[in-house]
Amino acid sequence: GVTTNFLTDTLDSLSFHFMPRPIRNFIAGQCYHVLNRGNGQAKIFHKDADFVAFLKVLVEGLKKYPVDLLCWCLMHNHWHLVLRPRRTGAISELMRWIGVTHVRRHHQHRGTRGGGHVYQGRFKSFAIEADRHFLLVCRYVEANPRRAGLVKSARRWRWSSLGYAAGDSAHDSARSSAGI
Repeated sequence: GVTTNFLTDTLDSLSFHFMPRPIRNFIAGQCYHVLNRGNGQAKIFHKDADFVAFLKVLVEGLKKYPVDLLCWCLMHNHWHLVLRPRRTGAISELMRWIGVTHVRRHHQHRGTRGGGHVYQGRFKSFAIEADRHFLLVCRYVEANPRRAGLVKSARRWRWSSLGYAAGDSAHDSARSSAGI
């Protein structure tokens, strides 16, 4: 008789279609709300030095890639950026560089090299469609710390564009060391 191997025969009869991740089409001049969260909603930023380290990576990336940072907010377990690329595709390049660089430096600083995911996954992004929508998104981003109960006024959160614009002199040294 003929012997068959159920597993081999079954696998041979299946066709697998692997789909790559869809390419994000970030159009030059269009504004985008970009965000990411810690893996399992874990904290990314534990102390001031962690916020400063991320801001340094962000500033380095903005010098490398033609992207404008319009507003931002760093929370303990996630961050928000409102970005406008000056060249189509530049946000993808910037976010890839920030993600890799921040995770490497994070693990190096914590001594957890190869210690798992820092982020829940790939960053999320949403196109901002109109001027009114842009204002709503910026308010949402900058009000995050107030809604989370971390401060009574969003202007008091030092790790945001609104807190930075408020010019709290007690936090100027941390921000200037990040290069913002």
